[in-house]
This record gives sequence, structure tokens and C-alpha cells, in this order.
Amino acid sequence: VGLIAALVFAVLLFVARLFALMTRIVSRRLNRIVPVRISAFVAVSFSIFVFWTIANGVFARAVMNAFDASFGQLDAHIEAEVDAPFNPLKTGSADSLIAWRDLGRQGRRFVGSGPGRDDIAGFTGQSALEPLRVYVGLNSAETIEQRAALALAELKRVGGFDRSALVVVTPTGTGWVDPGAINSLEYLHHGDVASVAVQYSYLPSWLSLLAQPDYGADTAKALFRAVYDYWLALPEQTRPRLYLHGLSLGALNSERSADMWDIVGNPFHGALWSGPPFRSPTWQWVTANRVPSSPAWLPRFRDGAVIRFTNQDTQLDDFDAPWGPLRIVYLQYASDPVTFFDPMAFLREPAWLSGSRGPDVSPSLRWFPVVTMLQLAVDIAAADNAPIGYGHAYATEHYIDAWRAVSAPEGWTDEDIDRLKATIGDLR
Repeated sequence: VGLIAALVFAVLLFVARLFALMTRIVSRRLNRIVPVRISAFVAVSFSIFVFWTIANGVFARAVMNAFDASFGQLDAHIEAEVDAPFNPLKTGSADSLIAWRDLGRQGRRFVGSGPGRDDIAGFTGQSALEPLRVYVGLNSAETIEQRAALALAELKRVGGFDRSALVVVTPTGTGWVDPGAINSLEYLHHGDVASVAVQYSYLPSWLSLLAQPDYGADTAKALFRAVYDYWLALPEQTRPRLYLHGLSLGALNSERSADMWDIVGNPFHGALWSGPPFRSPTWQWVTANRVPSSPAWLPRFRDGAVIRFTNQDTQLDDFDAPWGPLRIVYLQYASDPVTFFDPMAFLREPAWLSGSRGPDVSPSLRWFPVVTMLQLAVDIAAADNAPIGYGHAYATEHYIDAWRAVSAPEGWTDEDIDRLKATIGDLR
């Protein structure tokens, strides 16, 4: 801490002296033609403008371009252990509308992983289908609209609308889709699932949020609109059940993808949003309007007919009211700083720290002005490094419970669910 503070001090001292030097030079030149007070005011104003422009423009752009180039190369890298698929139903195969090299690193991982039909059938002892996964990389087309249209065309090509469940997935900033979230749903529905995702960035979520705050939302909206419009035109008796999913920045952008006023007449069937960032507008509003007796880290919203929250200790069935036609579940851990970071912790104690606390929040944690907000900000950088089932690392076991509530798969007993968790879970 001392070394970092010394380095920061040295940089700030250098910048301050450079600012003073520029002010003196400009002021001396102006002194020849205008009074001293006017020259001093103009010199200071000019220096502020120059420094602000450099900091906001040239410097910030140079840093972001360096990050962009670095992560762009990583995204383009094709790992030797991930081969292009031969199955014509796979995105990136010879029959696909999308080239394997254009999927990006995370897209190739998404398409090339996951359980196959034999894996699912071997576990359930019943017949299963090959799960369908469609992914469009950032380099697959020039514009957002073209990428969304390409995703829809590929989804139609592989027969995604003939499955019983269709999931519109919004990836994280890097384009990553949490395998536990999709694997669990594919097992629960015996492979009768199609999922579609479109990449909008290859920067980490926190960088994407700074550099392209609206780009992910625009992509999520375009993909949802393309899929939803086609889905809506299908006969109601034959079209699949439609779900949304996103993790972290993906949850925020997935929230933004569907305007409720546009779909209220024919709503999609449900959504599973995990680790929603603290800026998520729907999450913020629902949490603020929770049942007063419920804690901020696990709210209860009205009678639970539409929106329910869950964490490591599943309580999704602990409601008197039955589910309605639209089911939304937020999966969140009380120890997740991405979700529970609060800028106002600078001045006041966050609601999730007062009263009863989440099971994974230390009872020793105390609120201090300024200090607690800085602690939470540092925690965000390490959130993904927490053990599975804590922080921002979401466990497959908890996805299984959440998807079971959202998608209501038939024929699963509690014993079957426990056996599935023991087979594909992270906490066994």
C-alpha cells in the first residue's frame, strides 16, 4: 500500500507541476497584451481545458485502443484443443452460415462444449436430443443488425424453433457464456433445447461497461427482437417456450433487451438473470420495492407470482401464490460485489449490511464512511476469483434449482435433481 501510494503521489506531483508550468508560460505570454488578472484567469482556464481534453480524449483513447487490440488478438486465437465441428447442426461446421474462425474464442468454446445426446441419455436413462447451440461472433458481420439477422438465420437452419425450449443468451463482455447455466438446462430438458447468443465485445465486462456502455444493450435488443418477431409469427401451439438468460453484464443487457410494453400481450415464458450488476434498472427497482420485512440481499417481491430471488439456499418454492405465465428468477449471492456494490456507501451504510446478513457475508464486516466503498470497489476486481458458490462465481447446482423453477421441466423428482447436481455440479 505504501509503495502504491508513493507512486500515485509521484504521478500526481508531476502532473501538478506540469500544469503549473503550462499556466506560467501562457500567463507570461498574455501579460504582454492584457492585464495580469485576465492573463492569469485565461491561462488557468486554458490549462484546465488542455489537461481535461488529453485525459478524456487522447490518453483514454490510447489506453482503450491498447486493451482493444490486446483482447482482440486473444479473441481471434484458435486453441489447438478446440476443433471445428463436423456435425452439420453445429455452428461453425462446413454447413453453417458462420465460419468457425469468426466465432471468436468464447464462441468456439461455447459451441464446442456441453453435453451431447449420448451424455444426457446415459444419465437420464431416457431418449434425448442433441442440444443446439448457435453463436455469432463479433467478426461474423459488420453491424449489430446483420449479426442479429445472421443468428436468426442460423437458428432457423438448425431447427432451433422446433425444440421445446429456446433460450436467448446475452454473453458477458468477453463473449463468455457460463457453461453451468446452459449445461444444466440441457440436462433438465433431455437435450430438447436451442440456445442462441451474439457477441458484442471481447473486452472484460468492466472494460466493456466503461468503453461501450450501450453496445451490449443494442446487440441484446436486436437479437431479442429478431428472435421474438419470428417466434411470435409461429402457431402458438407449436412454437417453443422462450426464455432469456444472462450473467453479470449479460444480465444487465438481457434485462434491457425486452420492452415489457411491447411483449405484454404475448410475453416470453421466463428469464434467469444471475449476478446482475448493481446498475441493472429492473433489479434496482424490484429490490427497492421489496416486501419491507425481506432483506436487500434476498428480496421478496409482492406475492412472488412473477419475480423471485434465490441464492445458495434455494427458497424458490417458499411462496403462497403460484407462478404466473411469466417466471423471472434472479440468482445472486450476498457476497457478490458486482451485484451489491453501492456508490453511496461513500456516505451511508448499504441496506444489505444492516439487519440480518447473507450467509456468506462476514459478521465482522463493518461500515465506515469512504473506506467501505473503496473496499467494495477492490472486491469487484477479485469477484471472479472467489470459490465456486460465492462472490461472482455461480455454481451449476444453483443454476439447476433456478432453471427448474423458471422452465418447469417435467418428470424430475428431488432425488433426480440431487443426482444431477452430484454428476455435473461444482460443489460435489
